[in-house]
Amino acid sequence: MISDTAGPYDPRGNRILAALPQRALNHLRPHLESVELIVGDVLYRPGERIDTVYFPVIGVCSIVTDLEGPTVEVATVGDEGMVGLPVFLGVATSSERTLCQVPGRALQMDADRFRHEIAVLDGQLQHALQRFTQSMFTQLARNAGCIRGHRTHERCARWLLMTADRMHSDRFELTQKFLAQMLAVRRSSVSEVAGALAADGCIRYSRGIITILDRDRLQAHACSCYRVIREALDAALPPHTDTP
Repeated sequence: MISDTAGPYDPRGNRILAALPQRALNHLRPHLESVELIVGDVLYRPGERIDTVYFPVIGVCSIVTDLEGPTVEVATVGDEGMVGLPVFLGVATSSERTLCQVPGRALQMDADRFRHEIAVLDGQLQHALQRFTQSMFTQLARNAGCIRGHRTHERCARWLLMTADRMHSDRFELTQKFLAQMLAVRRSSVSEVAGALAADGCIRYSRGIITILDRDRLQAHACSCYRVIREALDAALPPHTDTP
C-alpha cells in the first residue's frame, strides 16, 4: 500500500498520476507498488513481453537502440511520464531496450491491471497518457534532429539540465559510459566536453557524480532542444504543486 504522506513514493510525484482526480488516484493506489530504480537495471528487452509498467517519481530511464556496434539513446523518461508506453498503445512487447540511467524510485503496476484500469477510469488515465505520448513525439523528433544538427557540448548541457529537472536536484549520479551512450559519442569525447563545461564553471564532475554549479551558465551552453522539450512536457502535464 502506498503511503498517504508526501514523499519519494507519493503518486503525486509522477505527473501522469498527479493529473488524475483524487478519486481516480485513490482507486489506483492499491495496485501501485514502490520500487527502487538501480543504475543499469534493464526493464525491457527487444521482443520480450512487457509485464510491468513504471511511473517514475525520481530518476531517469533510457530507451536505447542497440545498433551493430554502438548503443544509441533515443528517448528518456522521468517523473513526467510512464515507462512501458507500448502497453498503452496496444502492443504487448518492447521493440527497444529500456534501462535505468540515473538511479531513483518508481511506482510499478502489473501490465494487465494497467490495461484494465485504462478501461474503467472513464478516460481519465487515458487522457493523461495521451498528453504524455504527444510530448514523447516531440522528444523523439528533437532527439533525432539534435544528434545531427547540434554540437556535442550543446547536447550534453541539454541532457544534464533535463536530468537535474527530473531529479529535482543539481547533484546526481552519472557514469561516463552512460553519458557517452546518451550523446552517441566516444568516452574520450565525453571527458573533453565535461572538462570544458567544468572549466567554464558550469559543472563539477567527480567520481561519477555531476554537480551543476551554475544553471544559467549551463543553460546558455544548451541547444534550443532543451527549451522545446521542457515546454512540451510542461504543457502536456504541468508539474504538480501542493498549493491550491
